[in-house]
Amino acid sequence: MDKSQNKKHVVLFYCAECEDLARKVASQSDLITLQTIKWRNFDDGFPNIFINNAQDLRGQHVAFLASFSSQGVIFEQLSVIYALPRLFVASFTVVLPFFPTGSFERMEEEGDVATAFTMARMLSNIPISRGGPTSLVIYDIHALQERFYFGDHVLPLFETGIPLLKQRLHQLPDSDKIVVAFPDDGAWKRFHKQLDHFPAVVCNKVREGNKRIVRLKEGNPAGCHVVIVDDLVQSGGTLIECQDLSILKKVLAANGASKVSAYVTHGVFPMQSWERFTHKDEVSEKAFTYFWITDSCPLTAKAIANRAPFEVLSLAGSIAESLQT
Repeated sequence: MDKSQNKKHVVLFYCAECEDLARKVASQSDLITLQTIKWRNFDDGFPNIFINNAQDLRGQHVAFLASFSSQGVIFEQLSVIYALPRLFVASFTVVLPFFPTGSFERMEEEGDVATAFTMARMLSNIPISRGGPTSLVIYDIHALQERFYFGDHVLPLFETGIPLLKQRLHQLPDSDKIVVAFPDDGAWKRFHKQLDHFPAVVCNKVREGNKRIVRLKEGNPAGCHVVIVDDLVQSGGTLIECQDLSILKKVLAANGASKVSAYVTHGVFPMQSWERFTHKDEVSEKAFTYFWITDSCPLTAKAIANRAPFEVLSLAGSIAESLQT
């Protein structure tokens, strides 16, 4: 049987900053139709939202593409997310490519607030639709155990951007010289099985006073194009320390690495911190050859477009597939 016959027609709504990504998702399939929302505000600043063509959604498979890029947009999007399944839809899916509080998933001392759990509880209160619990699609969540933070009203589906990276690496002229580097044991545990056909280098981060020092723990980058892989970069600290000139000379260059690139699924880069990685008029020795991110953070993806060494690997095809299965 033709697999395309099993795919469902999906009506896809989206937040304002996800419009470009939503259009890319819709272009992947004739069975995905975009619908719009009027995002307005009352004079006091609170949302005044209208779901267009709501009366036509009964019995339809409906999805919402979200981006919780700041506290200021979460409330208005949750308002829509809570409203859509109540319109007697056949099923409801929320695609939240980046789960923003994922790195705050544990308490280290009494008084710490694990905001990953808070966000999971908010999403767990999405009303059940006619078709049952909401499907919640998230890419490369920071810690897999966060699956258990969600209640029974949502079904988390954890996807990954790593296949996009693998595809891009195989396109490189030096694809036979790629070595994957993991910044720490956590990144290795998370991603090494998906990248096990590439030789690996594992780094080790230690603190000495106020300094964080990165050392090569295992692996041999000699003569290779080393690609650092992690789930996200927020301040740029971890990756820039792996790429810092002095550490690169001591660790990667000392072991013969010919080039260094980086991949993260989520390029958060607060306060435009991505600028520190851009190539200047003359590419310095410590610059990344490539820096790949996905469009899980749409504002960053738009900001770094056509700025070397950045390349955006779009999640659109993967999102379209997840919506139709």
